[in-house]
Amino acid sequence: MAESVHTARWLSQLRDEGWDVHVFPLSERPLHVDLRRITVHGAVRRPQPDLDRGVRQKGVPWPLPRGSVRVEWALERLPWMDRAARLARVISSLRPDIVHSLEMQHAAYLTLESRRLLGGERFPPWIYSCWGSDLFFFGRQADHVERIRDVLAACDYLITDCERDRHLAAEFGFAGTFLGVFPGPGGFDVERMAALRNPGPASARRVIALKGNHDERWVGRALVALEALHRLAAELAGYEVVIYSAEPNVRHAAGYVERITGVRFRVLDYSPPDEIVALMGRARIAIAVNVSDGTPNSMLEAMIMGALPIQSDTISTREWISHGGNGLLVAPEDPDEVERALRRALADDALVDRAAKLNQELTAARIAYPVVAPRVVDVYRRVAHESRAARGLDR
Repeated sequence: MAESVHTARWLSQLRDEGWDVHVFPLSERPLHVDLRRITVHGAVRRPQPDLDRGVRQKGVPWPLPRGSVRVEWALERLPWMDRAARLARVISSLRPDIVHSLEMQHAAYLTLESRRLLGGERFPPWIYSCWGSDLFFFGRQADHVERIRDVLAACDYLITDCERDRHLAAEFGFAGTFLGVFPGPGGFDVERMAALRNPGPASARRVIALKGNHDERWVGRALVALEALHRLAAELAGYEVVIYSAEPNVRHAAGYVERITGVRFRVLDYSPPDEIVALMGRARIAIAVNVSDGTPNSMLEAMIMGALPIQSDTISTREWISHGGNGLLVAPEDPDEVERALRRALADDALVDRAAKLNQELTAARIAYPVVAPRVVDVYRRVAHESRAARGLDR
């Protein structure tokens, strides 16, 4: 997902290694602005490539400032120009030391299709990184189970963002080499993030951050949290509830609750990542309830920035949160449980301040960029060394 900040942050860890990094985008969306020193293989090469960032483009040249997306859609309808065929040609031409799929349902499914076109014996070593709900949610969907099994049978190496998914992958048949647990976007720049954190104790803050996803077909359950906030209107005097990543139904529900209770809500439009980080640095509480996730990046950001996480108990979150110690875990579809957690978080200053200190120490030790990035580089070096040795190459 070349438009994703998570992809950009992950690849930033490789920036100073002198490696030749090629990105195959999964959509026609613009590349993320933080991508640097890569070659992008799209169907269309757009005008004015980002040479100042070291981004080179490959594809059919399109000289006009508009119309490239339509051209790309038209090209991909041709059998030899669909994504799987193009990815197979890129891999055949480059003969890379490593192919790495970031995410399952878009990236790894496509990689598997390209592998079948090339033949497994001609395919380079393949790393699959499990993101979020790849296995925990989609692994329960009948139309995905066999495809997940096929990917995990074919890939050689596995990275997950939580221990839970390491074990799930084994249940789905993965028998390759496990490379470790890493945050989806790699290491966090905790020192830079600290500059966006409000000074003083977290218990003095009067902002509540709420992740605003809610879709019965997908994983978010923000309306459950809104119901709990509605019930606590009297306790929320003097607080502002800020909703980010809000879907229209959540936006409308928040407006309704504000009108009938007087609780102050502010719904953010699309916000750059640093704005969300700064929000966490102003928040006493960060609420995110959903029926599935891996290790949520929003939870990690809240922990770094001192906001008390009220987080869904989806097994993987227990790898980070001790209930009542450094956060509160709730059933994502139980407004009574979310209400009890909120009531406690609003009343217990000692819990909020103790959790902020514990989480600052925990995240610095486990996910800070200087801790994670060298491990990521070592993983690539190891796999590349094994790849080249298998081909009889010296380096």
